[in-house]
Amino acid sequence: MGYEYVGGWSRTAVQHERKDHRRTTFDRQWPETLAALGTAPDVYLVHSVTPDSPALDDPELLAGLRELAATGVRVGLSTSGPAQGAVLDRALALPGTPFSAVQSTWNLLETSAAPALPRAADAGWLVVVKEGVANGRLTAAGDQPAAAALAAADGQTTDALALGAALAQPWADVVLSGAVSRAQLAQNAAARPPRTPAADLAALAQDPAAYWRARSELAWA
Repeated sequence: MGYEYVGGWSRTAVQHERKDHRRTTFDRQWPETLAALGTAPDVYLVHSVTPDSPALDDPELLAGLRELAATGVRVGLSTSGPAQGAVLDRALALPGTPFSAVQSTWNLLETSAAPALPRAADAGWLVVVKEGVANGRLTAAGDQPAAAALAAADGQTTDALALGAALAQPWADVVLSGAVSRAQLAQNAAARPPRTPAADLAALAQDPAAYWRARSELAWA
Protein backbone atom coordinates (compact mmCIF):
# COMPACT_ATOMS: atom_id res chain seq x y z
CA MET A 1 0.00 0.00 0.00
CA GLY A 2 0.95 3.62 -0.22
CA TYR A 3 1.68 4.00 -3.94
CA GLU A 4 -0.51 4.97 -6.84
CA TYR A 5 0.41 4.80 -10.51
CA VAL A 6 -0.51 8.09 -12.18
CA GLY A 7 1.56 8.00 -15.37
CA GLY A 8 -1.24 7.04 -17.78
CA TRP A 9 1.02 4.33 -19.28
CA SER A 10 3.16 6.98 -20.93
CA ARG A 11 6.95 6.72 -20.71
CA THR A 12 7.17 10.49 -21.01
CA ALA A 13 4.75 11.25 -18.18
CA VAL A 14 5.93 14.01 -15.86
CA GLN A 15 4.99 11.90 -12.83
CA HIS A 16 4.69 8.12 -12.87
CA GLU A 17 3.93 7.38 -9.23
CA ARG A 18 2.57 9.09 -6.16
CA LYS A 19 3.45 7.98 -2.63
CA ASP A 20 1.06 8.49 0.28
CA HIS A 21 1.55 6.55 3.51
CA ARG A 22 -1.32 8.05 5.49
CA ARG A 23 -3.96 5.97 7.29
CA THR A 24 -6.56 7.23 4.84
CA THR A 25 -4.63 5.57 2.00
CA PHE A 26 -4.46 2.30 3.91
CA ASP A 27 -8.20 2.44 4.64
CA ARG A 28 -8.89 2.90 0.93
CA GLN A 29 -6.33 0.52 -0.56
CA TRP A 30 -6.86 -2.48 1.73
CA PRO A 31 -10.50 -2.97 0.55
CA GLU A 32 -9.28 -2.49 -3.02
CA THR A 33 -6.74 -5.27 -2.45
CA LEU A 34 -9.41 -7.62 -1.12
CA ALA A 35 -11.67 -6.82 -4.06
CA ALA A 36 -8.90 -7.38 -6.60
CA LEU A 37 -7.68 -10.68 -5.11
CA GLY A 38 -10.94 -12.05 -3.78
CA THR A 39 -9.19 -12.94 -0.54
CA ALA A 40 -6.65 -11.56 1.89
CA PRO A 41 -3.02 -11.83 0.78
CA ASP A 42 -0.50 -13.68 2.92
CA VAL A 43 1.85 -10.66 2.89
CA TYR A 44 0.96 -6.97 2.66
CA LEU A 45 3.70 -4.37 2.31
CA VAL A 46 3.90 -0.64 2.82
CA HIS A 47 5.69 0.35 -0.36
CA SER A 48 9.01 2.22 -0.42
CA VAL A 49 9.44 3.40 3.15
CA THR A 50 12.24 5.97 3.21
CA PRO A 51 13.48 8.35 5.94
CA ASP A 52 11.06 11.05 4.79
CA SER A 53 8.07 8.71 4.98
CA PRO A 54 5.70 9.19 7.95
CA ALA A 55 4.87 5.48 7.99
CA LEU A 56 7.00 4.62 11.03
CA ASP A 57 5.82 7.63 13.05
CA ASP A 58 2.08 7.72 12.29
CA PRO A 59 0.21 6.20 15.25
CA GLU A 60 -3.02 5.88 13.27
CA LEU A 61 -1.38 4.00 10.41
CA LEU A 62 0.59 1.78 12.78
CA ALA A 63 -2.59 0.97 14.72
CA GLY A 64 -4.31 -0.06 11.49
CA LEU A 65 -1.36 -2.23 10.49
CA ARG A 66 -1.31 -3.88 13.92
CA GLU A 67 -5.00 -4.68 13.56
CA LEU A 68 -4.31 -6.20 10.17
CA ALA A 69 -1.37 -8.23 11.50
CA ALA A 70 -3.62 -9.57 14.26
CA THR A 71 -5.83 -11.18 11.58
CA GLY A 72 -2.91 -13.32 10.39
CA VAL A 73 -1.71 -11.21 7.47
CA ARG A 74 2.07 -10.78 7.52
CA VAL A 75 2.57 -7.00 7.37
CA GLY A 76 5.83 -5.66 6.00
CA LEU A 77 7.54 -2.81 4.26
CA SER A 78 9.72 -2.31 1.24
CA THR A 79 12.75 -0.05 1.33
CA SER A 80 14.57 2.09 -1.19
CA GLY A 81 17.44 4.55 -1.20
CA PRO A 82 20.83 4.77 0.51
CA ALA A 83 19.28 4.75 4.01
CA GLN A 84 17.55 1.37 3.66
CA GLY A 85 19.41 -0.15 6.60
CA ALA A 86 18.52 2.71 8.95
CA VAL A 87 14.84 2.51 7.98
CA LEU A 88 14.79 -1.24 8.55
CA ASP A 89 16.43 -0.90 11.95
CA ARG A 90 13.82 1.69 12.93
CA ALA A 91 11.03 -0.69 11.91
CA LEU A 92 12.64 -3.50 13.89
CA ALA A 93 12.92 -1.31 16.99
CA LEU A 94 9.31 -0.05 16.97
CA PRO A 95 7.54 -0.99 20.22
CA GLY A 96 4.91 -3.53 19.25
CA THR A 97 6.04 -3.36 15.63
CA PRO A 98 3.37 -4.58 13.22
CA PHE A 99 6.03 -5.57 10.72
CA SER A 100 7.40 -9.05 10.12
CA ALA A 101 8.50 -8.85 6.48
CA VAL A 102 10.82 -6.66 4.46
CA GLN A 103 11.58 -6.31 0.76
CA SER A 104 14.87 -4.50 0.18
CA THR A 105 17.12 -3.71 -2.71
CA TRP A 106 20.29 -5.76 -2.52
CA ASN A 107 22.60 -6.54 -5.41
CA LEU A 108 26.30 -6.70 -6.17
CA LEU A 109 26.38 -2.95 -6.76
CA GLU A 110 24.30 -1.94 -3.72
CA THR A 111 24.96 -3.93 -0.55
CA SER A 112 24.39 -1.25 2.08
CA ALA A 113 21.27 -2.91 3.55
CA ALA A 114 23.19 -6.10 4.30
CA PRO A 115 24.01 -5.34 7.96
CA ALA A 116 20.31 -4.82 8.81
CA LEU A 117 18.86 -7.67 6.77
CA PRO A 118 20.37 -10.45 8.94
CA ARG A 119 18.90 -8.71 11.98
CA ALA A 120 15.47 -8.90 10.36
CA ALA A 121 15.99 -12.57 9.56
CA ASP A 122 17.10 -13.27 13.13
CA ALA A 123 13.90 -11.59 14.35
CA GLY A 124 11.86 -14.05 12.29
CA TRP A 125 10.99 -11.67 9.47
CA LEU A 126 10.45 -12.79 5.89
CA VAL A 127 13.32 -11.23 3.90
CA VAL A 128 12.79 -10.61 0.19
CA VAL A 129 15.46 -9.27 -2.17
CA LYS A 130 14.35 -6.97 -4.99
CA GLU A 131 16.30 -5.42 -7.84
CA GLY A 132 18.85 -8.22 -7.79
CA VAL A 133 19.98 -7.33 -11.31
CA ALA A 134 20.09 -3.60 -10.51
CA ASN A 135 17.30 -2.59 -12.88
CA GLY A 136 19.07 -4.24 -15.80
CA ARG A 137 22.55 -2.95 -15.06
CA LEU A 138 23.67 -6.44 -14.03
CA THR A 139 22.60 -8.11 -17.27
CA ALA A 140 24.11 -8.61 -20.71
CA ALA A 141 22.61 -5.24 -21.67
CA GLY A 142 24.02 -3.52 -18.61
CA ASP A 143 26.88 -1.14 -17.99
CA GLN A 144 29.07 -3.23 -15.66
CA PRO A 145 31.96 -4.82 -17.59
CA ALA A 146 33.69 -5.95 -14.40
CA ALA A 147 30.62 -7.93 -13.36
CA ALA A 148 30.29 -9.36 -16.86
CA ALA A 149 33.91 -10.52 -16.76
CA LEU A 150 33.41 -12.24 -13.40
CA ALA A 151 30.27 -13.91 -14.70
CA ALA A 152 32.03 -15.20 -17.80
CA ALA A 153 34.87 -16.58 -15.68
CA ASP A 154 32.28 -18.29 -13.47
CA GLY A 155 30.44 -19.80 -16.45
CA GLN A 156 27.26 -17.81 -15.90
CA THR A 157 25.42 -14.97 -17.54
CA THR A 158 25.73 -11.66 -15.70
CA ASP A 159 22.14 -11.75 -14.47
CA ALA A 160 22.58 -15.31 -13.19
CA LEU A 161 25.74 -14.33 -11.33
CA ALA A 162 23.92 -11.40 -9.73
CA LEU A 163 20.89 -13.43 -8.68
CA GLY A 164 23.07 -16.33 -7.57
CA ALA A 165 24.97 -13.97 -5.29
CA ALA A 166 21.68 -12.84 -3.75
CA LEU A 167 20.46 -16.43 -3.35
CA ALA A 168 23.70 -17.27 -1.54
CA GLN A 169 22.95 -14.78 1.25
CA PRO A 170 21.89 -16.81 4.31
CA TRP A 171 19.32 -14.20 5.32
CA ALA A 172 17.51 -14.11 1.93
CA ASP A 173 14.24 -16.08 1.91
CA VAL A 174 13.08 -14.96 -1.54
CA VAL A 175 14.95 -13.36 -4.44
CA LEU A 176 12.74 -11.71 -7.03
CA SER A 177 13.56 -12.19 -10.71
CA GLY A 178 11.88 -9.31 -12.51
CA ALA A 179 12.01 -11.22 -15.81
CA VAL A 180 9.66 -9.95 -18.50
CA SER A 181 10.27 -12.63 -21.13
CA ARG A 182 10.65 -16.41 -21.23
CA ALA A 183 14.29 -16.05 -22.24
CA GLN A 184 15.03 -13.80 -19.26
CA LEU A 185 13.19 -16.16 -16.94
CA ALA A 186 15.21 -19.13 -18.20
CA GLN A 187 18.48 -17.25 -17.68
CA ASN A 188 17.46 -16.08 -14.22
CA ALA A 189 16.35 -19.58 -13.20
CA ALA A 190 19.80 -20.93 -14.09
CA ALA A 191 21.38 -18.82 -11.35
CA ARG A 192 23.56 -20.59 -8.82
CA PRO A 193 25.80 -19.34 -6.03
CA PRO A 194 28.98 -17.94 -7.61
CA ARG A 195 32.29 -19.73 -7.26
CA THR A 196 33.94 -16.31 -7.61
CA PRO A 197 36.08 -15.21 -4.63
CA ALA A 198 34.01 -13.14 -2.21
CA ALA A 199 36.52 -10.28 -2.36
CA ASP A 200 36.10 -9.99 -6.13
CA LEU A 201 32.33 -9.78 -5.77
CA ALA A 202 32.61 -7.27 -2.92
CA ALA A 203 34.79 -5.05 -5.12
CA LEU A 204 31.79 -4.45 -7.40
CA ALA A 205 29.89 -2.57 -4.67
CA GLN A 206 29.39 1.14 -5.23
CA ASP A 207 28.86 4.09 -2.94
CA PRO A 208 25.15 3.87 -2.03
CA ALA A 209 24.41 7.53 -2.75
CA ALA A 210 26.08 7.28 -6.16
CA TYR A 211 24.21 4.05 -6.92
CA TRP A 212 20.80 5.53 -6.13
CA ARG A 213 21.62 8.70 -8.03
CA ALA A 214 22.45 6.62 -11.11
CA ARG A 215 19.30 4.55 -10.60
CA SER A 216 17.16 7.69 -10.57
CA GLU A 217 18.59 8.66 -13.95
CA LEU A 218 17.70 5.37 -15.68
CA ALA A 219 15.13 5.65 -18.45
CA TRP A 220 11.72 4.05 -17.97
CA ALA A 221 11.46 0.89 -20.10
